[in-house]
Amino acid sequence: MKVIGFGVGLVLVFAGALGVGRIVGPVKGGDDPDHHTVATPGGQSGPGGLQVAQDGYRLVPTSSNLPMAVGAPFTFQILGPAGNPVTAYTATHDRELHLIVARRDLTGFQHLHPTMAPDGTWSVPLTIVSAGSYRIFADFQPAGRAEPLTLGVDAAAAGNFEPAPLPVVSRMTTVDGYVVELDGDLVSGASSKLTLRVSRGGAPVTDLEPYLAAYGHLVALRNGDLAYLHVHPDGAPGDGHTPAGPAITFYAQVPSAGAYRLFLDFQHAGRVHTAAFTAIATAGTTVPAPDHDQAHGHD
Repeated sequence: MKVIGFGVGLVLVFAGALGVGRIVGPVKGGDDPDHHTVATPGGQSGPGGLQVAQDGYRLVPTSSNLPMAVGAPFTFQILGPAGNPVTAYTATHDRELHLIVARRDLTGFQHLHPTMAPDGTWSVPLTIVSAGSYRIFADFQPAGRAEPLTLGVDAAAAGNFEPAPLPVVSRMTTVDGYVVELDGDLVSGASSKLTLRVSRGGAPVTDLEPYLAAYGHLVALRNGDLAYLHVHPDGAPGDGHTPAGPAITFYAQVPSAGAYRLFLDFQHAGRVHTAAFTAIATAGTTVPAPDHDQAHGHD
């Protein structure tokens, strides 16, 4: 009877797992290179960065330990389906690879651009000033592949670590003397229009400088698992209709309701600044994103 009961239990477990699989759906490479998402049921899309390997590609850091130092070298490779380091990439927004380093409690964020050696080893100076658990994302597109990939791996900086609470929700933040205001709401299941306005000294900033072929870049990380979305803005510098501030508009598609941390990179007066917000996504739908080519300033 115990054996029979155990067998029935296994059947129920596998049946339940099958049901969950049908609800959640498969996770696979997405078809939207500018939003860096993965496909989910019903044409919905969700973030990447939750896997260390996908479609035969793997993110392999030299070490999973991060030294507490300023400018310490961090090295890694991207291995391809054949197990060899990838050495050929298609540049996306002026770089062959974007590296995002975020503390697991979302109180630390760095957007870096490593350099690659001929053998496919990437290296970048990395500054870690607080102990804790970190998530490292490599955002790249191998040459010959139609879509980009975002892979993620955990790393740790040793030392006394007290996780910080998620910063409170706010529509205004300050960074380096700039004030950045957020207009719009995240709604899961469709594209949400977000407009961020930059000012300094009480005056709107109308001379933002192009940074990585755009007036701003937005990374959204979901609280809990740090699911990743990298969203590029509506329009492009030099397209004849996109102003250089104070407003930067994005269409962000988040996969679920809940808390997200938003990081906006923008450049002014020759320096890149990062403004951070906490936002809560509600369930539902909102306005669709504009045509892909129009949104990114292509003819």
